[in-house]
Amino acid sequence: MDQRHDVRGSQIGIKFIMTQIIKLSDNAASRIKEIMAIAEKDSLGVRVSVKSGGCAGMSYVMEYTKEINPNDEIIEDKGVKVFVDSAAIMYLLGTEMDYKKEELSSTFVFNNPNETERCGCGESFKTS
Repeated sequence: MDQRHDVRGSQIGIKFIMTQIIKLSDNAASRIKEIMAIAEKDSLGVRVSVKSGGCAGMSYVMEYTKEINPNDEIIEDKGVKVFVDSAAIMYLLGTEMDYKKEELSSTFVFNNPNETERCGCGESFKTS
């Protein structure tokens, strides 16, 4: 007869490391709080997605969200909610979202380890 082992009770296991899809810098969280304070009352948070376009092939999109899509990933960090579109997850995994304010401009910046190329103006990116 063959011998069977209960692997669920064993001391050896597989460790899964779950990387957060998007991490927010303090500046990004602070800015999201500011814009949500002036958003329409039925807005739940901001949604981050990716669309085709731009000189490098893909662009980041941020918009208010008024409803939760069933497949959204919801990131709650530093007192804000960020909804990540399910189609964008594979492009955004491990990304840090920051907010930069300079003398003449201010913008959200995505520090994305999946990017293999970025256009000169910084508005679009490409992954391999």
